Amino acid sequence: MYNHAPENYRCPFCDIPHTAEEPNRFSLAGDIVYRDRNVTALVASHQYPRNTPNILIVPNAHYENIFDLPPELAVYIQRLARQIAIALKRAYACDGISTRQHNEPGGSQDVWHYHLHVTPRFKDDRFYHTIYEKFLMPAAERAKHAERIKTNLT
Repeated sequence: MYNHAPENYRCPFCDIPHTAEEPNRFSLAGDIVYRDRNVTALVASHQYPRNTPNILIVPNAHYENIFDLPPELAVYIQRLARQIAIALKRAYACDGISTRQHNEPGGSQDVWHYHLHVTPRFKDDRFYHTIYEKFLMPAAERAKHAERIKTNLT
């Protein structure tokens, strides 16, 4: 009902664990921090200047946005968001955590698969002033962050 993905959309989040590593893909298997039968957490391909590593949590099944997401799946997403927040605090000694989720073009959604951002925050980081200054982080650097977070997951 409230869907905006173009016809024949190739979802980057659905492809992550199922495809061979392709150098021109934004998200790769090495970005994955956690995966179970319901949800996956990964280091986002695009990061914010003073708030790395931004982590995304996605349902494994394809749901475009909050309007499509079954409420019972939200429990798994929120539970994992808490675990990721704790791991970020342990690994990066951040001062706080922000979670964000966007829906539809008017809500700044730009990937047509539901995803929740879990982002480390630091004193005076001016995060919301730099939110549109994101940059593509190299895959090798993302993999290092993924390993660091994995070692801090409870």
